[in-house]
This record gives sequence, C-alpha cells and structure tokens, in this order.
Amino acid sequence: MKVKMYSYYTLLIASFILAGFLLFPTAGDLGENQVIDIQASQFQFDPGTIKVKPGDQVTINLTAMDVAHGIYLDGYGLELKVDPGETKSFTFIANRRGSFRFRCSISCGALHPFMIGKIQVGQNLTLLRGVGLSALAVIAITIRSRFDQA
Repeated sequence: MKVKMYSYYTLLIASFILAGFLLFPTAGDLGENQVIDIQASQFQFDPGTIKVKPGDQVTINLTAMDVAHGIYLDGYGLELKVDPGETKSFTFIANRRGSFRFRCSISCGALHPFMIGKIQVGQNLTLLRGVGLSALAVIAITIRSRFDQA
C-alpha cells in the first residue's frame, strides 16, 4: 500500500511541475521598442486596443485632434495632457502582464467618461490557465481513485 501511495504522490507532484512549465509563461522575454501613435478625438482613442509583449519599451505619442485631451494609464500611473493639434509622448517598460485601461484624463465633453482604451501586455491566458488547472485537478482525482481501488 505504501508503494501505491508513494507512486500517487510522485505522479501528482510531477503533474504540478509540468503544469507550471506549460501553463505559466516565463518572464524572460526580451523586449522590443514599440512606438504607438494614438489620436484622441471626441470621444475615442484611435487605436483603442494596443497589444505589446512583456518587457517591451513602449512609447505612446498622443495627438489631440479636436479639443484638449489627456491619457491616464491604469496600473502604471502615467498621465499626459495635450492641447488641440499638439503631440506629446511618454515611455514606459511593459513589465506587468495583463490588461490595462487607459482613459481620457481631461473632461472633453458629455461622453468623456466613455473615452477609454486598453493595452494588453502579453497574451490573455486566464481562461487557458483555468482550464489547465481544472484538467489537472480531474487527473489528480482520477489517479487517486484508481490507487484507492487497487
């Protein structure tokens, strides 16, 4: 019986180690320089969705097309304000994985609260991780029940 339990725990630990390598990406990605030109106009950012890789050095050039606009990047605490026709920029390292909202930081009209965009740093792996961990739990339960039956 001890041999069977030892085998069960060995298989379980090996499964968790394998899941760690397959489901969770490494942080050793080498970054590139990304220059993103964003045009702000009532009541949108163009582009509204930006995808970058972890470790990228991202420069955002913001141009106000009609009235004064601003941009505030949640999660990084960066803000920039521009007057009509003006372009300003800021640079940051995308060192956090996930989805981060950016929004207009200057009241620019009635629909100002809806002027938002998104920066996706890395792939959105939340669903894949959940499915993988659920599958791992099912495998562990199956292995355990087979050892209990033997």
